[in-house]
Amino acid sequence: MRMDHVSYACESDGLAATTERIATALGVDAVRGGVHPRFGTRNMIIPLTDHHYLEVVEVLDHPASDKAPFGQAVRARSAAGGGWMGWCVAVDDLTPFEERLGRSAVPGNRKFPDGRELVWQQIGIKGLIADPQVPYMLKWEGDPALHPSLARPSSVRLASLTIAGSAERLTEWLGEPVEQPLDDVAVEWIAPRGTPGIMSVTFDTANGKVTI
Repeated sequence: MRMDHVSYACESDGLAATTERIATALGVDAVRGGVHPRFGTRNMIIPLTDHHYLEVVEVLDHPASDKAPFGQAVRARSAAGGGWMGWCVAVDDLTPFEERLGRSAVPGNRKFPDGRELVWQQIGIKGLIADPQVPYMLKWEGDPALHPSLARPSSVRLASLTIAGSAERLTEWLGEPVEQPLDDVAVEWIAPRGTPGIMSVTFDTANGKVTI
């Protein structure tokens, strides 16, 4: 179990403009992601060190976005003005989460222009919608060289998260101490004022620490 990525729902001016603001703040160039046909969304990627990445995601006017929980989550966060939507933990086995949540993981995919395909299974988006402090879980499948963190060399590091919520709640959700997947990513827990969830993310960049 390890921290995989953080997701930012695009703001009212769309995917390209939102991504450009974040990439400029971090002093890097973003990488074009692509469409998630099963979820009715598309994304752009900012690779980070330590096998982490940041995705900026946008909902599409597509029937899948009305049915898939991930599309629903992106739509709701963007409709509220955009911002941090959640974080994701990668695991080798989703079975314990399927058993605990009483439902099966769902497949996800994204095709590259050259025909290669990024594929995974994920679960927990409904939990994130109900309680945005909790992460969703995924299991990567296929070629590990296609992991989004490897799309471009990066010197930007995900340093810390500020989360409105509690470590106890996340430990209960994950089934083991939340400190394990976060590893060297520091977390400041603050009491929720309104909706719990990610309040900010701090990155180590060539120009010092940047908080978004």
